[in-house]
Amino acid sequence: MPDDHPNDNPKTVWQNQPTEAPTMTLETIRLKVSESRSKRRRALLGSIATVLIVVAISVFGIKHGSSTGTRILFAIAVAWILAGQSFLHRGMWLASLPANATLSTGLEFYRREVEGQQEVVRRVLQWSFGPVILSIGTLIAVLVEMAKGQGLPVRAVMPFATLIGIWIVAFFVLRSREQRKLRLEIDALSDEEKAIKR
Repeated sequence: MPDDHPNDNPKTVWQNQPTEAPTMTLETIRLKVSESRSKRRRALLGSIATVLIVVAISVFGIKHGSSTGTRILFAIAVAWILAGQSFLHRGMWLASLPANATLSTGLEFYRREVEGQQEVVRRVLQWSFGPVILSIGTLIAVLVEMAKGQGLPVRAVMPFATLIGIWIVAFFVLRSREQRKLRLEIDALSDEEKAIKR
């Protein structure tokens, strides 16, 4: 039996509900800024751990590598990761949100904070991930060389290379998810700013 009253259809009623403009309070902004700063601190600690891993891999590779070329590659990886830290974390910390901030200046401040986070995510590939891949790739070459030197088949290194491959895929998946999340956050802030200006 056809519906004589299309307005009584729950789906239609639900879809025609007026939507309220999302509102964000200054206290909510302060909490979000605090969360963002915590993420940045964790990212900084992760970055320090990455430096230590690249240095440790490179020291091992320089010690066990037999060719000058591999030693040079490890040295480049260490120089790259150390130099990259200043580029990676440049402008990482903004001044604190002023105590007398209004909602619009708070949103502006938080937008800069999120955009800064987004910029760090973009720079990770060049200044952190690149040296890691260089050092690990060179390490795999050294391990293959060591396996051959001990009469082991090259496939003895395959479990390590497989784990590295899985890690690389996971890195790109997580990085893509983080970029999408930050983009959505920036879009939500844009909507909030438009709602305030009305």
